[in-house]
Amino acid sequence: MGEESGTMLQRQLRLFPTTNMVIASMVGTGIFTTSGLLMADLYNPLLMIILWVIGGVIALCGALCYGELGATYPEAGGEYIFLNHLYHPIYGFLAGWVSLFVGFSAPIAAASLGCSEYLWEAIPALTSWGNPALFKRLVAIAIIIGFTLLHLRGLKIGVLIQNWLVVLKVLLIVVLVITGFTIGRGSLSNFSLGRAFTFDFAGLKTVGLSLMWIMFAYSGWNASAYLGSEIRDPERNLPRSLIIGTGIVMLLYLLLNLLFIYSAAPAEMSGEIPIGGLAAGNLFGPGMRRLISLLIAFALLSSISAFIILGPRIYYAMARKGHFFSMAGRVHPVFKAPSGSIILQCCIALVMVLSGTFDQILTYMGFALGIFPLFAIFGLFKLRRNGLSRAPIPLFPLIPIIYLLISSAILVLAYFERPVESSIALATVLTGIPVYYAFIRTRRWEQAQTADSDEHEQSMPEEPPA
Repeated sequence: MGEESGTMLQRQLRLFPTTNMVIASMVGTGIFTTSGLLMADLYNPLLMIILWVIGGVIALCGALCYGELGATYPEAGGEYIFLNHLYHPIYGFLAGWVSLFVGFSAPIAAASLGCSEYLWEAIPALTSWGNPALFKRLVAIAIIIGFTLLHLRGLKIGVLIQNWLVVLKVLLIVVLVITGFTIGRGSLSNFSLGRAFTFDFAGLKTVGLSLMWIMFAYSGWNASAYLGSEIRDPERNLPRSLIIGTGIVMLLYLLLNLLFIYSAAPAEMSGEIPIGGLAAGNLFGPGMRRLISLLIAFALLSSISAFIILGPRIYYAMARKGHFFSMAGRVHPVFKAPSGSIILQCCIALVMVLSGTFDQILTYMGFALGIFPLFAIFGLFKLRRNGLSRAPIPLFPLIPIIYLLISSAILVLAYFERPVESSIALATVLTGIPVYYAFIRTRRWEQAQTADSDEHEQSMPEEPPA
C-alpha cells in the first residue's frame, strides 16, 4: 500500500487554487493577440463583440457540462478519462494524443512566443540585438525551461506562485479597463466605424473561423477537469471552479474587447497581434505602451505555468492505464509531481517554438481542440440514461444541445474557410490510431511475458531443506 501511494497524485487543491487554474489557463495568448486578427476579417466592431459574447456562452455551457462529468469521474486526465468511461479507450487515447501536441505543448509554445513579442515591444534596448527572431525564440525557450523546472518540484510551490500570478493578472486587466475608460484617450465613435457584414456563405465561413479563434481564447474552461485526482471534495469544488472561473473570464474578455475598440479604429486594429500594447499606446501614450506590454508579458507567464501543470496530468493518466510510455506515469517520490510527463511535454513545446506562423498555429490548435469536447459532452446523455451522474446540471438537455450545435457548426464552417490547417489537425488525430494499437500490442506482450515468468516460477521444484 505504501509503495502504491508513493506513485499516486494526492488531493491537495481547494476551490481557490482550482478556480485560479481555470482563469490562468484561459486568460493568456488568445485575448491579447486574436482581436486584431478578428478585426482584419470581420471589420465590424459590434459583430466582433457579439461573437466574443457567443464564445463566452459556449464556454459557459461547456463548463457546466464538464462540471457534471468531472464530479462523476474525479480523476486526472479530463477528456481522456471521460471518453474512456463513456465510450472506448481508443477515444480517450486520441483525446490525450491530441492534448500532448495541440492542447498543451502548442499553446505553451504560442504563449511563450507571445510573451517574448510583448517583451520586445516593452524594452526598446532589445531592438539593438542582432537577430530579433532568434532572440524571441531564445526567450521563449528560457521561459518554458524555467517553469518546467519549477513545476517539477510539485504543486505546493507551483500553486503558490500560480495563485499570485493569477491575482496580479486579473488586477492588471481591471486597472487597465478602469483607467482606459476614465482617463484614456479613446473614442466611442470607433464602435460605429467599419463596414456592414454580409451573412452569405463566405460571410458565415468567416464567422465560423472567427468563433474558432475566439474559442481558442476561451480554451481552458475545462482546466480543472484535468486535475480531478488532486482536488479535495471534487464533487463540489470541481464544478464550482469551472463555472466561477469561466464566468469571471467571460466578463474580463468582454471588457477588454470594448476597451480595444474604444482605443483604436478598425483600420488600426486590423492584423495587429500585440493588441494590448496598441491599446495602451493609444490610450495613454508611447511610454505607457511599453509599460503595459511589459505587464502583459508578465501576465502571460501564468498561462504558461498553468499549461505546464495541467497537460502532464493527462499523459500521467494514460501511462497509468498502459496507453502511453511508462516513463510518463512516473511520479517524483518527494515532490509528488508527474515528472516524466512534465519533461516530455517540455521537449515537445521546445520543438514547436521553432516552427509555424501564429495564425496557422492558431487555426490548427482551434480546430483540433474543438473535436473531443463534442464527444465528451454528448456522453452526458449516456451518463444520464445510465443513472450515473453525481452532480446533475440544470436545464438539461438544453445546455449540452447549445454547446453541441454551435460548436459543430463552428468546426464545419472553419474547415471550409481554412481546409489546409483543419486537415492537418484531423491528420494529427488519425495518426494516433496506429499509435494506440502499438501501445496495446506492447502491453499485451508485456503481460504475456509476465504471465509466462510467473508460471515458470510456480513450476520450479522447491529446494529441499538443508
